[in-house]
Amino acid sequence: MKQKNLFIAAAALLLVLFIGGAWVYKSQLAEQAAQTAARNRESLERSHAPRFGNPGAPVHIVEFFDPACGTCRDFYPMVKAMMAANPGKIKLSLRYAPFHPGSDKVVKALEAARRQGLLQQSLEALFIAQDSWVINHSAQVAKIWGPLAALGLDMQRLQADMNAPEVAQIIAQDLADAKTLNVTMTPEFFVNGKPLPKFGFDELKKLVDEALVATAVNPGTGK
Repeated sequence: MKQKNLFIAAAALLLVLFIGGAWVYKSQLAEQAAQTAARNRESLERSHAPRFGNPGAPVHIVEFFDPACGTCRDFYPMVKAMMAANPGKIKLSLRYAPFHPGSDKVVKALEAARRQGLLQQSLEALFIAQDSWVINHSAQVAKIWGPLAALGLDMQRLQADMNAPEVAQIIAQDLADAKTLNVTMTPEFFVNGKPLPKFGFDELKKLVDEALVATAVNPGTGK
C-alpha cells in the first residue's frame, strides 16, 4: 500500500510538472509571438507611407506593391471596391517594393507626384498605361512621362523632386522593411498585422472580413 501511495504521489508530481512545463512553454511562445508582432508593426506602419481611406478605420491593409507589377494593377480596383463597400471601416497604406528592373525610378516619380498632391491620380494613370511602359517585365521610364504630363503635373519640378534624398530614403526604408517581413513578391498584403495565409484575392477578402467582424465585436483592436 505504501509503495502504491508513493507511485500515485510520484505520478501526480510528474503530472503537475508536465502541466507547469506546458504552461511555461505556451507562455514563452505567446511572448515570442507578441514580440514578433510588435516588430512587424514597426516595419509595417511607417509615417511616410501613403494612406487612403478613413484614418480612424478599424481595419488596416498594408500593401507592398510595385507599379510595374501586373498583378498589383489587377488587384488595385478590387481593393478599392472592397473599401468602397465598407465605407469608413478600411484604410490602406501603400509601401514600395520596386522589384522589377527600372521600377525604382517609377516609384521616385510617384513620390514626386505626391509632392504635387497627385499621387493617387498618377498611380492610376500609370496602371492604366502599364502595358505601354512595362516591356518584358522591365520599366521603360522614358515612356511614363506622357501619362503623367496628361494629369497637369509640373514635369520639370517632378523630375527635380525625383532626385530628392528624402525620396531615396523612403524607398530604402520600404525595401528594408520588406526584407524584414520576408516580402519577396508583389503584391503582398497584411491585414491588421496578419499576412495572407495563401496568396489570392479571396484570401485577402476573407482576412479583411474576419478583421471587420473582430473589430466590430472588440472595438479598438485594429492597427
